[in-house]
Amino acid sequence: TELDGSAFTAAKGTLPMPAVGPIRHAFGASRADGRLRWHGIDIAAEQGSPVTAVFRGRIIFSDWLRGFGLLTIVDHGSDYMTLYGHADVLYKKVGDWVESGEVIAGAGNSGGTQDTGIYFEVRHKGDAKDPISWVAR
Repeated sequence: TELDGSAFTAAKGTLPMPAVGPIRHAFGASRADGRLRWHGIDIAAEQGSPVTAVFRGRIIFSDWLRGFGLLTIVDHGSDYMTLYGHADVLYKKVGDWVESGEVIAGAGNSGGTQDTGIYFEVRHKGDAKDPISWVAR
């Protein structure tokens, strides 16, 4: 099956949040004493609580990555991808297909964060986009 990003693009503004909880850090907010900015959103969630794919796609990364801890990346086609970082546990492996709402990880604080939750990014051609414009609020 080939991935076509047009379905993902058409779903902009209607995607489910990947975890249940308040947003702790917003896209573009400063971090690390103002030297860096958040390229995604940080969602507060209980340790081990379910993290779900926001749209159908294929797992292209599921492993530890410095700065992200345990990270899953889902490819949605046409250079669109979503990233789910700081997980406690990863349930999918590279090559797996996932559907919207399918549990892919458990929230956590891997990768050096103090608070438990999940870090979520939307990227197009490698550029971070504000996830809030993609999810249903």
